[in-house]
Amino acid sequence: MKSRAISAALIALAAQSGDPDTLAHIRQEGLDRSQAQAMFATLTDRFGPRLTGSPAYKEAAEWARDRMRAFGLENARLEPWRFGRGWVLEQLVVEMVAPRYMPLIGYAEAWSAPTKGDVLATPVFIGGKSVAEVQAMRDALAGAIVLAQPEAQFLREDRPQPTTADGPVRIGAPPNPGTRANPNETRQIVQLLHDAGVGAVVRTSAGEHGTVFVLGRDLGDDAVPSVVLAGEHYNMIARMVQRGIPVKLKINVQARFLTDDPNSYNVIADLPGTDPVLKDEIVLLGAHLDSWHTGTGASDNADGSAAVLEAMRILKSVGARPKRTIRVALWGGEEEGLLGSKAYARQHLEGDVNRTTRDRHLIYFNIDPGMGPIYGWYLEDSADVKPRFDAWLAPFKDLGARRNVLPGIGNTDHLSFKATYDMRTHHTNVDTYERVREQDLKQNAIVLAWFALQAANTPERIPRPADPGAR
Repeated sequence: MKSRAISAALIALAAQSGDPDTLAHIRQEGLDRSQAQAMFATLTDRFGPRLTGSPAYKEAAEWARDRMRAFGLENARLEPWRFGRGWVLEQLVVEMVAPRYMPLIGYAEAWSAPTKGDVLATPVFIGGKSVAEVQAMRDALAGAIVLAQPEAQFLREDRPQPTTADGPVRIGAPPNPGTRANPNETRQIVQLLHDAGVGAVVRTSAGEHGTVFVLGRDLGDDAVPSVVLAGEHYNMIARMVQRGIPVKLKINVQARFLTDDPNSYNVIADLPGTDPVLKDEIVLLGAHLDSWHTGTGASDNADGSAAVLEAMRILKSVGARPKRTIRVALWGGEEEGLLGSKAYARQHLEGDVNRTTRDRHLIYFNIDPGMGPIYGWYLEDSADVKPRFDAWLAPFKDLGARRNVLPGIGNTDHLSFKATYDMRTHHTNVDTYERVREQDLKQNAIVLAWFALQAANTPERIPRPADPGAR
């Protein structure tokens, strides 16, 4: 097909930085015989949300390991690391039952304690109140449903803005004149609600149109059960309470803590190097496999995981023989604080005992959420690698690649990072299969495969960023 032909110009560009025949084979394999969409569908639809420590995460990790073995990668394995207890949501009811019936869009926070059956109560609004003000309401809190935050505020342009406009038109709740919550005061209020015997805490989401951003953490067996409502529904309930309209909610959270296996797992496999001198050096290619628990973790990060798996499949299928070892890693616990990749670093890279192994890790390529094609890489201020990366990226301009950028980026298992994060669905109930296009998965995998192979075959070591502590 014309759209999949490599032009003479692209072949010339590839020749500057690698074997053009190999590039052609990688593109053909990745475009014509891709398995990326099928693997992505398995992760999202079969396993669904892959919360760290959950059975779904373990099943997805075992499946990924088995796929790596089927591709012909070596030493495919699960590497355990200590996590703690898992959590499974088994039932959730969030309803308004007076002054009329209305099902509400909401989700329990991860690791929420279960309720003791139905909590049926008139909500108490404490959004924006001080510790002293909440303390004064203590007698009304026992068994109550507490609206813990101010109303959600939505900002968007709902009509073209004049050129003199200072900002977008505000819709929804008026701006809150208060300052940001003091963390210490927030902790005191949380403890006060616990001590008062609150039945459930309800928080709001910043998402619009029923999109609910939900995270969570383990606060213990006796923590107050917690639910996040869609912003529009939260605001409606808050307005009704503040205007004295009789309103009653019913909340039932049934969840189970899992203690049989305190470990989570990274999924690791190798495409061994073939050069007698360089084969022990490692090019690491990774993505996090875990997700939050409301959607199906599609764009965060089933697409990245599928692209990494597909990249390794492509390399095996085209008979790539890298000089250095290419290692693939799917991390657990990224959402809870980069825990899986940190565990790998502790086991393989940190300290004098790992000095040799650390020196053998040449580079890490990371892909995390961002719908669309890979535009380029965040280079983590590694100016010395930019010319090389620019040459490696050039053959993919027809597939949507644009440029590499020098700055770094945080909050992921990163050294280099997929240069898009322009989305509004990660960590939400609508992070599902529909968010990701097959053509983007194909492009992601092709670019990843090429960069991993180029890094594995470059004659000289790729320079690392300067040690910040040495500046």
